[in-house]
Amino acid sequence: MEALYETWPWYVSGFLIAAVMLCLIWFGKTFGMSSNLRSLCSIAGAGKLVPFFDFDWKSQRWNLVVIAGAMLGGFVATHYLSSPTNVDLNPRTIEQLAQMGIDAPQGKLLPDAVFGAQAMTSPKMIAILVVGGILIGFGTRYAGGCTSGHAITGLSNLQLPSLKAVIGFFIGGLIMAHFLLPLIF
Repeated sequence: MEALYETWPWYVSGFLIAAVMLCLIWFGKTFGMSSNLRSLCSIAGAGKLVPFFDFDWKSQRWNLVVIAGAMLGGFVATHYLSSPTNVDLNPRTIEQLAQMGIDAPQGKLLPDAVFGAQAMTSPKMIAILVVGGILIGFGTRYAGGCTSGHAITGLSNLQLPSLKAVIGFFIGGLIMAHFLLPLIF
C-alpha cells in the first residue's frame, strides 16, 4: 500500500509532545511506557508473586490509554504516514551494517536480518532478543523508568535523576552501537 501522506515535520510532533506534557503536568500526572507495563502485570495478577506489582493499578487506569494510542499510532504511521524516501541512512552506516550481515533498510524502519520472519527461526537471534529484552527490563527497573518516562516526563519536570538517566541511555546506546554490536554480529 502506498503511503497517502508524508510524515509530519519534527516541529509539529514536538509541539504535540510538549502540549501533552503541559496537560499532564497541569493535572499532576506522569507518563512512561514502563509504568503501563507495570499496570498490565498487576492486572494479570503478578502482584501475588512479586511485591513490585502489588499496587492499586486502577489509579493508573487512565495511563493504559497510552498503550492503545501507541498501537493505533504505530498502525497509522506505518500504513498512512510512512514513505520509503524518509528512511535515509548515511552510506557509511549502511556499509558498516552490511559488514555485520545486516541489510540496508530499503524503506523499512527495522532490518529483516534482525526482525524479519527468518530471524525468528535463528536460535542466535532469538537469544539476542531475549537477552536484550531482559537487559532492557532490568535497566528500566534500575533507572526507575524507561526512556520515554525519563526523556519526556522527567526532563519536562526538570528532574536531575532523569537527566542522569537520559545521559546514561545515550552513553549506553553509543557503547552498544560502536563496540558491542560488531562483536555480536
